[in-house]
Amino acid sequence: MTKRTRVFLIDDHPAMRHGIAQLITHEADLEVCGEAADRQSAMENLARVSPDLAIVDIALQGSDQSGLDLIVEIHAAWPDLPLLAYSMHDERNFAERAMRAGARGYLMKQEPVRLLIDAIHRILEGGVFVSEAMNRRLLLLHVGKTPDRRESVPAQPQDLLTAREFEIFRLIGTGLPPREIARQLCLSVKTIETHRMNIRKKLGMANAFELTRHAVRWVHSNDNAST
Repeated sequence: MTKRTRVFLIDDHPAMRHGIAQLITHEADLEVCGEAADRQSAMENLARVSPDLAIVDIALQGSDQSGLDLIVEIHAAWPDLPLLAYSMHDERNFAERAMRAGARGYLMKQEPVRLLIDAIHRILEGGVFVSEAMNRRLLLLHVGKTPDRRESVPAQPQDLLTAREFEIFRLIGTGLPPREIARQLCLSVKTIETHRMNIRKKLGMANAFELTRHAVRWVHSNDNAST
């Protein structure tokens, strides 16, 4: 009997983990060897089961550490373990960050589920998996060009932010108040306020109003770019 490739799932939604597990177990060459909903259980179980590949949701809630931070930590502990970032977040904003963090692929949950199996196989074969559009964008950015015009890419202010700060910056741009952001991310309002202050300092914003205005403009411009 052919040995199955062992896949570990990290996602804070039980229903999502169940769905992914069902999809994987239908493949003759794949099996799920473990699951985790947060950083602590992920690190403990990864050390125990030694999988061949891990799928990581980059929007883990209830922790001050995002999935991108966890990818960095996992990659540092097991540099040879292939990681696939799987997220509902737009790849234009997060794929490059995930790859820099140590992932070998990025797939949005909105894509057809069959692509998840394709991504797993591509990565296990030693390749990298992103969408065709994202692959072109990354190649152009790598040589210092924008996807639309052959000109140098200016540094983006949000590139200065950590993964969690960027997530909060994006939510600020949707018009959500600190209390609602805290509720969505399962964090305290005090933690959100601390992040807001750090974001404002990193982006050189004079006050909270200026930060909100900048975030709203950024979200609006990116929403328009996707339509």
